[in-house]
Amino acid sequence: LDPKISALVSRSMQRECVVVFDEAHNIDNICIEVMSINFRIPTIDAATANLARVQREINTLKQTDAARLNDEYARLVHGLASTGALPASDELPANPLLPHDILMQAVPGNLRRADTFVVFLKRFAAHVKKRMQTEQVVTESPLAFLSQLLHEEEIETKPLKFVAERLRSLLRTLQVTDVSDFNPLLLLADFATLLATYRQGFCIIIEPYDERSPALPDPLFQFCCNDASIAMKPVFDRFQSVVITSGTLSPIDMYPKILGFQPRAVHSFAMSFSRNIICPLIVTRGADQSPLSSKFDLRSEPATVRNYGKLLLETAATVPDGIVAFFTSYSYMQTIVREWHALGILKRVLEHKLVFIETTDVLETTLALEYFKRACDCGRGAVFLSIARGKVAEGVDFDRHYGRAVLLLGVPFQYTLGRVLRARLEFLRDTCAIDEADFLTFDAIRNAAQCAGRVIRGKTDYGIIIFADKRYNRADKRDKLPGWIRQFITDSCLNLSSDLAMHRARAFLREMAQPTTDADTVALDYSQLTRHPSYVGTAPAAGAAAITSHPLQSVDAIAALAANQARRQAEAAAGGAADQGGDGGADAAGGAGMDAPMGEAGGEEEAMEIAM
Repeated sequence: LDPKISALVSRSMQRECVVVFDEAHNIDNICIEVMSINFRIPTIDAATANLARVQREINTLKQTDAARLNDEYARLVHGLASTGALPASDELPANPLLPHDILMQAVPGNLRRADTFVVFLKRFAAHVKKRMQTEQVVTESPLAFLSQLLHEEEIETKPLKFVAERLRSLLRTLQVTDVSDFNPLLLLADFATLLATYRQGFCIIIEPYDERSPALPDPLFQFCCNDASIAMKPVFDRFQSVVITSGTLSPIDMYPKILGFQPRAVHSFAMSFSRNIICPLIVTRGADQSPLSSKFDLRSEPATVRNYGKLLLETAATVPDGIVAFFTSYSYMQTIVREWHALGILKRVLEHKLVFIETTDVLETTLALEYFKRACDCGRGAVFLSIARGKVAEGVDFDRHYGRAVLLLGVPFQYTLGRVLRARLEFLRDTCAIDEADFLTFDAIRNAAQCAGRVIRGKTDYGIIIFADKRYNRADKRDKLPGWIRQFITDSCLNLSSDLAMHRARAFLREMAQPTTDADTVALDYSQLTRHPSYVGTAPAAGAAAITSHPLQSVDAIAALAANQARRQAEAAAGGAADQGGDGGADAAGGAGMDAPMGEAGGEEEAMEIAM
């Protein structure tokens, strides 16, 4: 999906290849991420330093090998496609998505010579830096940014389209070895090319400071992609068969809208289980009947904090081995854990299990996961407090005894006041006719389903899924869950209090503790499978009839073949007996009598080999 490395990944793949995107529930977010560009003031300063270094390299090359620069200039006159710079290499990534007709055009005159191209980039970098030095948040379209760029710097749009590939051509001409040092300059060039190429589906947001520290100036320039179909379209154009699949691809009808394609086939497959290995429980209130929710107006209520803590405590006392609890954000988890510590809830949880917490530091989280599994292996049991949109929720499996229960403490909605999210919601509403509330709910439920799937990693696995928020009890939220969860949700699983949920959890664990046989792990035997309405029989191939009707396949032919072989062996043995006479003949006859059944068996074995 990333245009800068796609050529390296799929260089040898033909159009007839079948491209499968597995775990594609977040494919739209990946498309937007690879097409968006963010940078701060230090990045612009580093790009300016890169330009100064490039200028020194050009001056050196003029003195040592000026013909190389002249050859590059001659090639650029005929277009970028003839420069030999289009294929990506391991050191230098390819350019962003460019229309093919652009690559066939001649490079504008102010970009052909290396000196003038460096001056062009310096002017562009200076303008971007000046735009970032603002005291108010700026949100504008690429067209408005280009208009101001033309007015203040007299830089037209067309040359900007060639900047990314022109820079890569120059770096190859200069034979730069440490390409990674030029990443800031390459990032700025990619921004220039994308800015001039795409007028729709992007927006520019300049934030002068971080909202967490408004007194500290720290400008952030964000070139945000709002249209996921921009990155998907080259994949659909290049390959004739593309499959998008995931266990949490629900609701499935949302993806064609946000990815901008018309599917040829849409299928949703139910999962077959020999027994009810999933116990989903929707807990809407605590034991004191206070509502449970992570809504902004309820999340900080003392009753909510206390009931969430008691729910975790009761789950730790009821469920053996490992438990995973997912919060909606890092800040909310820090607040809740601090309150639990003050109330003494964490101390009581530690009486049953050890507690580990996911942090923003990758090394700390890795060590926490390692010791969490050690605690489960030795029988002590452990609780892992994680984030619904964190690394653990996406890439870590809590199979077998590592995850016997998962708690979702709230609905993992995105921060709806974020400017980047607001811009995307406006684009989806105006372009794709997707309501803001529908998309937010879709995004939250797919992340909740991803968290729930951490504890069910196979048909022999089992676990409890506790949806601890009253909003999960609503049909518009619950119906967006994947089918493999919905099939276990009955009326008795809805609108539960925490104490009633623990009663059902204990009954489920007693049921799962009963011994099973290998036959119990098979949902359908062969006879039941052929009668199942979803069973599709395989039609015999054209050559199957010819093989089946082969003369050697019939029983009579096999018997005749065996009889002929036995008769030949008997005649041979009788001839040997006539030559030897007396006892020798008897021995030969006895030998023939013993060889006959062996010959018959051998003939059958030969016929079987031919049939196979």
